[in-house]
This record gives sequence, C-alpha cells and structure tokens, in this order.
Amino acid sequence: MRKVKSVILTITVLFMAAYQSGLKENDRIIFFGDSITQLGENPGGYVRLVRDSLTSKYKNLNLEIIGAGISGHKVPDLIARLDKDVLSKQPTIVVIYIGINDVWHWDLKIDGTTKEKFEEGLKFLIGKINENNARVILCTPSVVGERSDSLNKLDKMLDEYADISRRVAKETGSSLCDLRSAFLEYELANNPKQLHEGILTYDGVHLSAEGNRFVAKKMIEALEK
Repeated sequence: MRKVKSVILTITVLFMAAYQSGLKENDRIIFFGDSITQLGENPGGYVRLVRDSLTSKYKNLNLEIIGAGISGHKVPDLIARLDKDVLSKQPTIVVIYIGINDVWHWDLKIDGTTKEKFEEGLKFLIGKINENNARVILCTPSVVGERSDSLNKLDKMLDEYADISRRVAKETGSSLCDLRSAFLEYELANNPKQLHEGILTYDGVHLSAEGNRFVAKKMIEALEK
C-alpha cells in the first residue's frame, strides 16, 4: 500500500510541476534570432544551458529545444526563413530574440530596420507562428554597450524598439521576456565604472559566460510561467 501511495505521490508531483511550469509533454521549443542565439548553441551558451536545465528538470516531458540563430539577422531576415527554419519543424513554442541588428546596423552604415517595418514584421512573425498552433515568447533587444543611465550611443533607439516589442507582445497576447529592462537593471547594479563591455557581454553586444547564464535564467523563467 505504501508503495502504491509513493508512486501516486510521485506522479502527482511530476504532473503538478509540469502544469505549473507552463510546459507540456513533447513541447518543441525553438529559439529564433541572430548571432546571440547562434552562439547560444556553443558550450556554455544560453540555448545549451536552457536545454540542459529543462530536459533534466522535466525528464518526463520529452522536451526538444532547438537553436535557430544566424549572425547579422534582423526582423526581415527572420521573415524570409520562418518557414524553413521554424515552421517546418512544427514547434509548440517559439522564442523570438531579435532587435539588436535592426538598430545597430544603422550605426554600422548598414541598412537597419525602420520602426514601422520592425513592428509590422514582429506582428507578421507572431501571426504566422500562432496560425501554426505555436505560442510565442517575444524578447526585447538587450544592449549595444553596457554603460548604464542611457550613456550608450544607441540607448534611445534601443529603448524605442524595446517599447515596440513590449506593445506587440501585449497586442498579440504573446508572452514577454523583457531582456532590455533586465540588462539595464543588472548593469546599474554591477557596472559602477561604466565599462562599455565585460559585464554581461564581451564586446558590448555578444554574451559573456555570465551573460549567457543570465539570459538562460530569464528564458527559463519565461518558459516556466
């Protein structure tokens, strides 16, 4: 009798953990983005850290986690490869982490993405993903430069694009992972010397080891809501 009760308790605990996490059996999660996500598949990268953590924690759910990042990509690039790199894999959850290059490329004398096209593009991506029975977690762009208090050259533009992402998430009923706010809060507390890089990034944009751990934690929190 004790053994039966123990088995029932174990099953109940596993079921409640899955129910409360927002994850379900056979979820296929795709991280869709630029070089930050591409590098996230390297050892110690945020995609790998999320995969290792969730597949270990939820062994019974048979989760599949896929990285789909390509260096230099912006919202229009994601639209161009949505079918091939995302929808063809029949995901149940798509995490869109984009916006850095849409802003940064203006400063690099490469065509960035206008705010109008950025908003329209995000809505298009989310609409198509939802039509294919998957839900979206939309991330705000993080940083181009790690100095706090709006001291980085592109902070104003990044804030505007982050606001667009927040609004689109709300209007489309998507979950939001507000990396911009999280990064700024962390930088304010941990960058007293106002360094351009070396806190959560190694070059002001791409994630350091600490940055990958930080982003992985935020992504897990968003997935488990």
